[in-house]
Amino acid sequence: MSAIIEHKVKLVDEITDKLKASQSTVVVDYRGLTVSEVTELRKQLREAGVEFKVYKNSMVRRAAEAAELSGLVDSLTGPNAIAFSNEDVIAPAKILNDFAKKHEALEIKSGVIEGNVASAEEIKALAELPSREGLLSMLLSVLQAPMRGLALAAKAVAEQKEEQGA
Repeated sequence: MSAIIEHKVKLVDEITDKLKASQSTVVVDYRGLTVSEVTELRKQLREAGVEFKVYKNSMVRRAAEAAELSGLVDSLTGPNAIAFSNEDVIAPAKILNDFAKKHEALEIKSGVIEGNVASAEEIKALAELPSREGLLSMLLSVLQAPMRGLALAAKAVAEQKEEQGA
């Protein structure tokens, strides 16, 4: 096998492994972004632990089919970049969606969420969800509400008894 074909096979295997291992993958069209804008986007993604790569579409198509994500193949036209996150499901969608709101040139095309192919609309909906910390604080607030109500009722009863006793 020639060195070029060997390199391509390794690259397809690498992309396949990333697609299988990632919690969340987002495909975007970055056409029209300036170098400084792409650098800023890469910085934001890197800080969140998200890998952002540009691959040839033919390599990603083969990898998507190998990873049994053939629904992803339809969105692989034109210049694409792919964001992979192995830890946080929401991070790439949230960062890319926020960036796309500020920079119209960035277009979210599709993605993979926990092994399932997702449309651009589903990725955007995921991006609108609160962060994990936000969801936990909402849960904590809901759990504290009954206790807070009980404490306020007990305090009101105690104040009323003090007034009656005075």
